[in-house]
Amino acid sequence: MKVTILCIGSLKENYLKQAVTEYTKRISPYSAINIVEVTEERLREGGGAAYEEAVLKAESARLLSKINEKDFVITLEIAGKQLSSIELSELIRIKMSGGTSSFVFVIGGSLGLHETVLNRANYRLSFSKMTLPHQLIRVNLLEQIYRAFKIMKNEPYHK
Repeated sequence: MKVTILCIGSLKENYLKQAVTEYTKRISPYSAINIVEVTEERLREGGGAAYEEAVLKAESARLLSKINEKDFVITLEIAGKQLSSIELSELIRIKMSGGTSSFVFVIGGSLGLHETVLNRANYRLSFSKMTLPHQLIRVNLLEQIYRAFKIMKNEPYHK
């Protein structure tokens, strides 16, 4: 099995980089794990709706170029479905038992994800109705993936 975290931009804060490194290490006994960062477009103040649409399209083209036909794509978005940790674990387990071997979790940039990426999603996931920083959600996602594997294996993990 392979898990890819596909995201816009790179992490800048060391504490986030350290957390990503730690959870990547924890996940590695259960699955291959890759983090793929694509370039984030620079946003300028007062660019307007057409400018923001162009930014989303440019970022989405980069994201979509990294997704294969057989990948099970899970987008992270406010409008997605909220799951408990157990439900996320069950979703992954069911898909794995059905033959899915490659999961791609997609995290958008500060403007979110363009509809072309959303339309490619096999599943739309929301961590909250609140807006969360896209750099911080990467750590949260990795922790939940790690927790999902622990749940699947009936291994202890704090609740």
